[in-house]
Amino acid sequence: MQATAANYKLIKKIKDDKFDEEELQRYSLLVQLGVRDLQIAAIDSADARVVLFEDYIFSDLHSHDELLGVLRSLFDSHELVTAGFWKSILFSTKNNKMIQVPGPLFKKEATKEYLGFNAAVDHKKEEALFCQNITADVITVFAFQRELHSWIESLYANSSVKFIHQSAALIEGVMEYALAVEGSPLYIYVDRFKLHIVSVKNNILVYYNQFVIKQFSDYIKYIMLVMNGLGMAQNTSQVVLWGYIGKNSPHYQEFHKFIRNVVFGGRSAHLKFGYMFDEMQEHHFFDLFSMNLLNG
Repeated sequence: MQATAANYKLIKKIKDDKFDEEELQRYSLLVQLGVRDLQIAAIDSADARVVLFEDYIFSDLHSHDELLGVLRSLFDSHELVTAGFWKSILFSTKNNKMIQVPGPLFKKEATKEYLGFNAAVDHKKEEALFCQNITADVITVFAFQRELHSWIESLYANSSVKFIHQSAALIEGVMEYALAVEGSPLYIYVDRFKLHIVSVKNNILVYYNQFVIKQFSDYIKYIMLVMNGLGMAQNTSQVVLWGYIGKNSPHYQEFHKFIRNVVFGGRSAHLKFGYMFDEMQEHHFFDLFSMNLLNG
């Protein structure tokens, strides 16, 4: 599935043998949208098995209108994603217009004010939405383009769509992962052109932030900055790594020069993956698969 005119390209697709197009009412649809990419996954609610995965990249986009046009083209040509009878639909956005608010302090009527502390928002063009992290007891408030929001809701007029933010999924995923980890490592997710850092101690969220990456040295700079701020030793503290970085890549070798005790994280423990997913490295797309933890 590829359309040069629409400026999108399918990079990876995995479909489980157990996927049944006649049983979409049993599956949860996960959609994660960035400025330059899109991921789609389907989860069988009967056994929490990932039965479909797709990864797309966009090119030559210069405005929100162009992004929306690409999405319309992609969705119109997709044989499944626009179906109206998914069991549930989660739509996640990847942007830097967000803020985490402690649960006990959150007031729904102050949503816009919370977001204003951390981002410049055009409320004529952007909605101020929020989603809850139950495990971390925080509310993630984030901006979402109004036109895109309206289009998605009209697309699934007969279904309930839950809008979430990538940071909320990552926090929930790390909180789950940390339950089975000894000590308090630093958790890192390397996204396309962005770095996410999370710290969890004694099942409590201590730190989350994201950083825009312009050159490789930025990764090390921000990681060192956060480690120093948290009082973590560069040579001994463990770092758990997920994202767009290969186990044998030059980037990983550079990471290892500066951070000795770095290991790759595994997949979300609450999901099952068939043998078809053996071709995908386990530390890839942790944010996408963690979305399902917010499907409550």
